[in-house]
Amino acid sequence: MAGMVFFRPTQPESAGARIPEPGDFSPLALALADPESRPDELAEATAVDIAKARLQPASFVVPETRPADSVLAPSVGTVWRAGILDELKQPRVSGELAGRIVCAAEDTNRWLQARRRGVTATDAARLASAKSVRSVVIDKVQGGGFVGNAYTEHGRKREPQIVEWMRQRHDIAGCGLLIRAADNERHLATPDGLAQWGDEVVLAEIKTTNKDWNRIPPKYLRQVWWQQYVVGVERTLFVWEVHHNFVVQDAEPRAVWIERDDAQIEKLVRLADHVLEQLDSL
Repeated sequence: MAGMVFFRPTQPESAGARIPEPGDFSPLALALADPESRPDELAEATAVDIAKARLQPASFVVPETRPADSVLAPSVGTVWRAGILDELKQPRVSGELAGRIVCAAEDTNRWLQARRRGVTATDAARLASAKSVRSVVIDKVQGGGFVGNAYTEHGRKREPQIVEWMRQRHDIAGCGLLIRAADNERHLATPDGLAQWGDEVVLAEIKTTNKDWNRIPPKYLRQVWWQQYVVGVERTLFVWEVHHNFVVQDAEPRAVWIERDDAQIEKLVRLADHVLEQLDSL
């Protein structure tokens, strides 16, 4: 079984090594302790064994992206499913995170109202510099002009199938919950996937694309980092599916784990606060 891939922010490399490009994430450390184990062996592992496999990276790295195609079973805990609030079907997330759930996306009016007065992960994806603050503010006040196209419609149609793949392969189900940050109720995110495994919470972000990526576009990294900050997690499973002329190209989506980057998050929080300051001044 192939190893699980992690994206880590690039560290300074030794003399003569390749200089990384902006947004490049290398090395990608394989984090599954035993790459030869079979899925049935992983399913039979104890909670302690699985926890060790998550926390102890292998002793080698690879220079390019490889699919995170191995099953990462939860040790204990429950999985959020989008929009299911029935206690018989969906146990509530435990701990302080439960108190930071604003609403489900199905609660359209409340969801839209909260998003209009706050900064979301979609907004954070655009906050590349101080110049982008004003455009985000204008769109929030006037309403964005973009209402979707054939590509976004394709993504909406494919998301349920990708969510089901993600649930089966990685035990992370769809989320669909609007969550606020612990320190600022106007810092918001609606992750595509969320799972609580004991004391650990992980997220997932889903994309469809007609491009063959060799690295994750910076705007999506910003979106992931913002979600990690808001929810308070250390890693996100980034899942994408490639299509050409809306024909899916691979038998399964591709996926990598993205680790939290506090330096990037600090920049995003600062820019987001500028957005809120300008909104409040209008």
